[in-house]
Amino acid sequence: MIGRDDELVLALRGRTRATLNLRVQRDGSILTPDLPPIPAAGRTLGELRADLAARVARDMPGSDVFVSIGQVRQISVFVAGEVQRPGMQTLTALGSVLDALMQAGGPRRTGSLRGIRVEGPHGGRTVDLYAVITGEGGAVDLTLREGERILVPPLGSVVAIAGEVTRPGIYELPARSSAAPLSAVLRLAGDPLRPAGNRFLVQGTDAGGRRSFAEIGPRDAVRRGDSVLVQPGADVIANQMRLAGHVTAPVTRAVGRGGATLRSLLSDPRLVRPDPYPRLAVILRLDPATRGRSFVPFDLARILQGAADLPLAEGDELIVLGNADIAWLASPPAQRALRGETPGAEACPALSQLAIAARSAPARFAHVRGAGFPDIGAPLCPQVFLDYPPLLGFLLDSAVLLSGEVRQPGLFPLLDDTGLDLLLAAAGGATEGADLSAVELAREPLDQSGAQPLSRLLLDLRSRNFRAVRLSPRDVLRVPRGFSDRESGPVRLVGEALRPGSYDIRRGERLSELLARAGGLTPQAYPYGTVFTRDSVRIRQQEGFARTARDLEASLIQVAAGQAVAGARGGGVDVGSAITAGRQLADALRQAQAAGRMVVEADPVQLAAHPERDVLLEPGDLIVIPKRPNEVTVVGAVLNPGSLQFRSGWRANDYARAAGGPQRFADAARAFVVLPNGQAAPAGLSGWQAGGPPIPPGSLVVVPQDPSPFETWGFIRDLTQVLSQVTISSAALAVIARELR
Repeated sequence: MIGRDDELVLALRGRTRATLNLRVQRDGSILTPDLPPIPAAGRTLGELRADLAARVARDMPGSDVFVSIGQVRQISVFVAGEVQRPGMQTLTALGSVLDALMQAGGPRRTGSLRGIRVEGPHGGRTVDLYAVITGEGGAVDLTLREGERILVPPLGSVVAIAGEVTRPGIYELPARSSAAPLSAVLRLAGDPLRPAGNRFLVQGTDAGGRRSFAEIGPRDAVRRGDSVLVQPGADVIANQMRLAGHVTAPVTRAVGRGGATLRSLLSDPRLVRPDPYPRLAVILRLDPATRGRSFVPFDLARILQGAADLPLAEGDELIVLGNADIAWLASPPAQRALRGETPGAEACPALSQLAIAARSAPARFAHVRGAGFPDIGAPLCPQVFLDYPPLLGFLLDSAVLLSGEVRQPGLFPLLDDTGLDLLLAAAGGATEGADLSAVELAREPLDQSGAQPLSRLLLDLRSRNFRAVRLSPRDVLRVPRGFSDRESGPVRLVGEALRPGSYDIRRGERLSELLARAGGLTPQAYPYGTVFTRDSVRIRQQEGFARTARDLEASLIQVAAGQAVAGARGGGVDVGSAITAGRQLADALRQAQAAGRMVVEADPVQLAAHPERDVLLEPGDLIVIPKRPNEVTVVGAVLNPGSLQFRSGWRANDYARAAGGPQRFADAARAFVVLPNGQAAPAGLSGWQAGGPPIPPGSLVVVPQDPSPFETWGFIRDLTQVLSQVTISSAALAVIARELR
């Protein structure tokens, strides 16, 4: 709107060429050299342009006029009310209500945006800025004229919108209104996120000042101070199914209008990870009536091959199992839980549920509890049993125990009426040593109403018609091994044999046969010093050391209590030192390594002459045949312990004398000789024993210390015998180590 003091630029073109800068006079007109005064104030630029064009065409033919604004006048507008900086604001004539409000710092938080008053000489009007902000409503007159003033009143009625809307916030109702339809307020908030199925919960205040809640519809009115929460009508998931377990990634799929099936869900076999368990997968199905969940088993291999199908329902979860998940059924943690043992605090919840069920109903898992799997290792709980703890008990109820001569024995869940061929395929098949003529099948009776015996069948499957044998859950199948006279492990021949090494043996094979297979002995062999060790003997010897250590400690307790000191010599006995020595001896016995040596005859000539001396071999036996030695070793309480050259005919006293003779506190009466074959015999060093028999080469003469003054104590009397056992084991281990170098 053109007003006084505005500058207009007139450009005349044609016959008359001129450019005029004209200012609107105080009377509101503009003056041109060739035209009479033209009124301009109070007119728009378009109206003035049309009037000038008509005048020029009439009074100045052949010329055109062009009008533009040169300089805009300044106006002053008073802004008052709830603004940051109320007062007189200077604007250009082109300024709007928004410009004035912004120059005044904008409305305060307590100011209204919907009831702004603009008053002036030409009357007043109300400006609703929500129409500018949200685009709702009609056109808004934001122009300003000279002398107008802007009043921002306090904030009017407000309502709050929260929840699932586009723009949650606090919104002001239209000016001078205390209620509005909910639909209009929702449009201000950008409408709900869901196009339908929303629930509107309004919180208001009743007459008593209490907060009250109510559900309303979009057509209902909300009032000043109300708070509306927009929520989904039913926050549940519908028409979905899920694929989980041994898959590349758990996925959620829609059931669809036409329904869904297992084949449609597993249309791409690459959804299943490699090495799935083919014989059984489960559907975790929700009963819509009771909301209870149950497992529905199916054959995964038939589904992937397209040979079977099964319809799916809303909420179904398809759980695919891997071979590692099935192998965990026979793991030590699961077997301990089957025995009712309490799992550790870090165990998975499936084991806790299984232990409780096994204790409450021991017969329920009888078919899997007697598997006899080794208690080796502690594998971690698979993720599928962490996600679905009840699945473990369901799989064990559906499992068949397969043991014996199969490549992967274990527990295999399967469906009823499954062929034995499919079970053996899941277990890797039978081994080469399996005896298929006497496969044992144990089956529980189907009718559990009465006392019926467990049925056992011997199946002749040499025809390999495994498919004809139909299995059911809880069956127990044992594939025995055919009889073979081959032992389960080798023996090792070391030392002076023509062909030493490891040899497999058959049942009942003897040492002479092994020596013959090895080509006999070398000329340097010393069969009398053969060291023959056996694992079972070593275990018994180690147990004997531990038992002797326990007996020594028991004797120490008696000595400390004063119950075994009756034979002590006077009161000068140092009991504390004796107890300390006994404890050290007990610790030494526990740490001593038993050799497991047996005294055997290894001379082929003697074995041929005396077959009864020919020992039967066992897997794990070690036969060490040393070279003929040329020394005799003297150890213990002698002046110069060491090895002496063998002298034919010399006795133990000769070698002891050559070693410097017994020490002062030596116990010559208990001296003994460890012969090369492992036997121990008295050395005969006392005066009345005449030095004992001649000593063969490779022998060990042991002269112990005199146990005085504690020789009458029970735990000291037999120490010589204990030390002799340790000495024999040490000598045998030394020979073995020397020959294995």
